[in-house]
Amino acid sequence: MSDETKHESGSPWRNFYGRLHGKTLNQAQKEYLDEDLPRLSPGGVGWGENPDRIKIDMDKRFKGKPVWIEIGFGAGEHLVHMAKTYPDVEIIGCEPYVNGVAACLGKLRREGPIDNVSIHAGDARDLFDVLPDASVEKAFLNYPDPWPKARHHRRRFVTPEHLGPLHRVLKAGSEFRVATDIPDYVRQTMEEVPLAGFDWLGAHAEDWGTAPHDWLSTRYEKKALREGRTPHYMSFRRGQ
Repeated sequence: MSDETKHESGSPWRNFYGRLHGKTLNQAQKEYLDEDLPRLSPGGVGWGENPDRIKIDMDKRFKGKPVWIEIGFGAGEHLVHMAKTYPDVEIIGCEPYVNGVAACLGKLRREGPIDNVSIHAGDARDLFDVLPDASVEKAFLNYPDPWPKARHHRRRFVTPEHLGPLHRVLKAGSEFRVATDIPDYVRQTMEEVPLAGFDWLGAHAEDWGTAPHDWLSTRYEKKALREGRTPHYMSFRRGQ
């Protein structure tokens, strides 16, 4: 990679198009970020703290437990639900939107003690850099940013730029779940995810309407239902 394609830190130029900040945080939310976020880091993910991209020692950090990841956890409703449902699993949540991270930290305090959650408050691609090959057993992508305009479809998560690294860090046979209420996102998911080495676990299109048995309907999904949009649930298995 040429110097022109890197930051001064050595990190690649990765365009990020989503929002990083929303409305002003209240004092409690600021305290959550200052007091809780550092200890919940999965390890050296940022380029400033880990410019050599040394892989996380998964056994040391997660004590040999199965590790799952949620990509873009929003306000953390599903993340916290899964952590409480599966206390013997370690779950890493990725979310660059600081208001969502603060909301999730608040949920963890209110519904705790919950000690099996790690949070990377940033781009999932940076986390993929430092996860060892075949180190993750399940991944979730729930209601990702739809980027509805055709010229923006390359910004969606279900593109080779993201799916290739995800395939690398998932163990063979691992499950990758996608939920969306955008029909064209379904189309792109069903086209791109199998090309990246994943097998769809459904048999018929009607299977898209059936939520996983441990699914939690979030506020976003309830809003989509009120506005007449139909949730779609797609589950894939990483191939060998």
